[in-house]
Amino acid sequence: MPRSKKGKRGSTKAGSLRQDVLQLQLTAKASLKAAKNGVKVESGASDDELTSDVLSHYSSASEGTTVQEEATGGEPVDEQTAQDEIEDKLKQCIDNLTDKSAKTRLAALESLRQAFSSKVLYDFLTERRFTVSDCLERSLKKGNAEEQAAAATVFALLCIQLGGGEEAAEGFNVLRPILTSILIDNTASISARQSCARALGMCCYVSTAEDGEDLIRTLSLLESVFMSSYPNREGMLPTPKPGIPGLYSAAMQAWSLLVTLCPASKLSELLYLHLPKLQASLQSSDVDYRITVGETIALLVELGREIDEEFEVEDGEGLCGSLKSLATDSHKHRAKNDRRKQRSIFREVLHYIENEDFTEEKIRFGVESVYIDSWMRRRIYDAFKEILESGVRHHLQFNSLLRDIIGLGPPILIDATNKANKISRFERHLFNSAAFKARTKQRNKVRDKRADVM
Repeated sequence: MPRSKKGKRGSTKAGSLRQDVLQLQLTAKASLKAAKNGVKVESGASDDELTSDVLSHYSSASEGTTVQEEATGGEPVDEQTAQDEIEDKLKQCIDNLTDKSAKTRLAALESLRQAFSSKVLYDFLTERRFTVSDCLERSLKKGNAEEQAAAATVFALLCIQLGGGEEAAEGFNVLRPILTSILIDNTASISARQSCARALGMCCYVSTAEDGEDLIRTLSLLESVFMSSYPNREGMLPTPKPGIPGLYSAAMQAWSLLVTLCPASKLSELLYLHLPKLQASLQSSDVDYRITVGETIALLVELGREIDEEFEVEDGEGLCGSLKSLATDSHKHRAKNDRRKQRSIFREVLHYIENEDFTEEKIRFGVESVYIDSWMRRRIYDAFKEILESGVRHHLQFNSLLRDIIGLGPPILIDATNKANKISRFERHLFNSAAFKARTKQRNKVRDKRADVM
């Protein structure tokens, strides 16, 4: 991957830069002191305030400093005290999951979603996994559509947090029937069904990977959802209701994640059954679903070539023709962004089908990097990224389960001395501001003299 080139910084005098930093520090400290003296402290806190407080702790989880360090200008704080405060707030959120108010329960679910995605909480959750699972079961059974969708997502995060194994399998065995009933319920909300499809795929992937029966059962369930988009006996694609293509995409993505675990015998069966139908589904009217179908085709072909070097797609010429058409689509009746996104994805799929050429991607996190160099690794990474969102890099750095799946090994321990010497975000801001000011002064002098720069 090409590296970005960095331009040379303008030269500045060390003495003036130091003075500017000191001046900015004095100004900032004076402002913080004045603001602190003017703040009124309230004894009570509403549900929204509790949610905001928990989110504030985890919004900067991937940064090198904590919220408490930034508030004190980078001074060291008692980590145990800070951890206890965070856990107290999480305990309150868990208690709020049983509140009579739907708004309070939804706010608690959002707080837990943000916390679970931004921090590794294995020790905290292992002791409370039954309590959290019971609360999520209640939300899935009795909550409205929004609460069901949120509860399904939090449950997927809980399984990731527990690291697979027995702890996650216990909760999955209890909640799987409920997730299944919502997914296949045609009267349920589309958003809730989508969340349940993703949760079923992810939870099965991390908790029952060694159980062949559970894997096959979940695969069949997800197949029953998206196979409704396949052409009928006359070869005609059905006309989907609004929102249904999104459900098909979620089910197919969850299904393709589980396909990466299948043995060769089962994989051969799936290739024979699905590849011809998926090729016909490339003509779907929904752009996102078309893209999901294209990526799934590329994944299946890659897996087929792994088990058989001479594997060839049936009607390969017809498939490449369809892919070329989508890779060069210029129909004006489609949105410009949709056309651009579709062309980009299908160019990659076409290049792989024809030449086994995959566009490698490098993901950086902390002091490490991971290379996405195959469709299988991309599907796995995208599945976790969809659940963890912005916290995926933090989990890549510290979550033993995800690191094991990606093949990164145990988490790397950063030297405490280097961590202590690392400047805070507040100090970086001061230094960058002073450097910018000094650089501007130096450049203004050059501009005033109209000097020739060689």
